[in-house]
This record gives sequence, C-alpha cells and structure tokens, in this order.
Amino acid sequence: MIIHTHVSDIRNPLERGRQIGARFAEQIRTTTALYLGFFPRVGVPLSEAQRIGENSLAALQAWSPGLADEVAGLAAGAGLPLWQLASLNARTEVLAARTRHSECSTSVHAPRGARAPQTLQTWDWHDSLCPHGLMLALHSEHGMNVKLFCEFGMLAKLGVNSAGLGLHFNILHHASDNDSGAVPVHAIARRLLEEASSVEQAIELARSAQVSASTVLTVFSREDSSPRAASIELSPARTALVLPREDGWLLHTNHFLDPQLSLGEQVADLADTRCRLSHLEQVIGQMGSADLRARAAAMCGSAGDSAPICFHPDMTMPDTERWQTLLSVGIDTERCALQYLAGTPVQLAKAGFDTF
Repeated sequence: MIIHTHVSDIRNPLERGRQIGARFAEQIRTTTALYLGFFPRVGVPLSEAQRIGENSLAALQAWSPGLADEVAGLAAGAGLPLWQLASLNARTEVLAARTRHSECSTSVHAPRGARAPQTLQTWDWHDSLCPHGLMLALHSEHGMNVKLFCEFGMLAKLGVNSAGLGLHFNILHHASDNDSGAVPVHAIARRLLEEASSVEQAIELARSAQVSASTVLTVFSREDSSPRAASIELSPARTALVLPREDGWLLHTNHFLDPQLSLGEQVADLADTRCRLSHLEQVIGQMGSADLRARAAAMCGSAGDSAPICFHPDMTMPDTERWQTLLSVGIDTERCALQYLAGTPVQLAKAGFDTF
C-alpha cells in the first residue's frame, strides 16, 4: 500500500470534500471501482450496495450533516455519482450481513499518571482493495486539529486530535448486524476525532449513533482522567464499554469482550481472534518501551513476522480470501501525531517509521 499525505486548510466540510476529491480523484476512483467490483463477488449485488449506501448516507445526514456534506463533496470533486461514495463510506455496513472475517489487533497502555498512553495497532484487510491510503490533517468546524488515516474516499479509520484524544478501530460481528444501512461506523470514528476532547465525550457521541454494523472504537486520552481509555463496542443491539485492566492495558482484536454482547458473537474464525488476543496478553510485559520500534518488535515476540497478529497474503487464494497487514501505527497523543509504516510491526521495528 502506498500512503499519501494531505493537509487541508478548509473548514467547510463540503468544500473540503471537493478539494480532497479533486486532488485525489484518481485514487478515489480506483478505490471505489475496486469495492464496487468486490461487493458482488461476496454476494452483495450493486443494487443492494447502492440501497445500503444511500440509507447510510441519509442516516449520516440526520446524525452529522457536515460529514454527509463532505461525502457529497468527495463525490463531486472526484466526478463520481454520490451513491458510489455513499456505498464506499458504508463498506462495513454493505458487508456486515455477508462477511464475518476478522481484522486488526490493538494494544493501548494507559495507566494512571503523567505519561501519555502508548499504543500500537495493526490494520489487516484485503490487499487487493487498498493499493493506496491517505494520512489527512484537517481543522474541524469545532476548532479541533485532527490527523487521521483513511482509505481513499472514506471519512476516517483511526486518528488523533489536538485535545489529546486518540482512536483505534477494529471490526466486530454480531447477530444483530443487518443490511438496513444506518450511520457508517467509519463516520462515527471521524466525528469523535472532530469533536471529542475526552474519553467521556467520545463515549457519549458514539452512544448517540444508531448502527447496522458492529465495530469497536478504542479511545484514549493524554489527560490523566477517569476513564483514561475505553473500548466502545458498538452493535445494533446495544453499546458496551470495556475498560483497561488495573495495570492500564487495554487490548482488543475482533471478538466482543462485553459478556452480554459476546452472546451474539458472529465472527467467522473465533479461534483466530482469540489466538491474537492471547498473544497480545502474553507479550505486553515486553511492550513497555517508550520507543515505538521496540514496542513493535515486542508486539510480535519471538515469533517475529510469523506471529498470529501478522497477516501475509496467500497469492494462491482468491482476493476475497486474502488478508495482509497493510499498516502498523502508533498514536502519539502528546504531539498529535501518527507514527506508521505500511507493513507489519516487525517491518516497522526493522525499518523505522514515518511521522505525520
């Protein structure tokens, strides 16, 4: 995956979308075409993808009009029909009732005290869908400076804001997931980054959104507050919170940790996500370094690039069944920065990282 960077000085969401859409029209058109080609191959006809996307955009318009305007601006700037950008931003909602795969492993250490949280996440996804990614810096209408990572044409995935709030993102699957098309979970992540200055505010905002697909947003603050971190498990059935352990560690992969929501667990490979969580629990004793490269090496442990948290694409498999660790990223809430490498944590540990 090739990662691009962009700094936008436009506060108006519609105009910012137009700017980004025009600047990266080629990448947005490519990503959109890849997803529109992917949906039917996993059992979602384009007519269904359009319906879900348009429903999700309408739900977003009611919940966050500015973000809906930005999607419209992206479509206009890239010269694409609005329904296609709506379906792209609702890709999790489009796929929710058809695919139950797992992706991403997140670790956050947020103990009490002056030291800011130390975090590291892998983003694992279909390698064929993401030839390019975007690191975006913007100024929100709420006066927040935001830095985030997203797939081209989408609103957000993970990021940090100038109030010192960071956010990691993992997909989940629940029996209540459906194809109605509610507020896109990637848009929820974006709004939290634009508006929330504390974990409590992030929780309140997330609870206000009705979803049709499940996801966990792990939020954390540089401020020594209570709670300082929380995994917000979202599902159509209910929203639940998972708080850090007594030692400040908060870990998440792709299954529900809330006891009630776990009863509706629907991930396809429960053994895989549990294995990755168990691996993280085993290595956190070595992940205390303030140096991201050292933490990345420790995250994989003695298994290195063969650790269960590292995905490598099997090119003999169809692209609908191929997975790759596309990004490893740590979030610096003190400097409002994303530290990243397009690859596995072992590759980050060896090669170093870029800072945005």
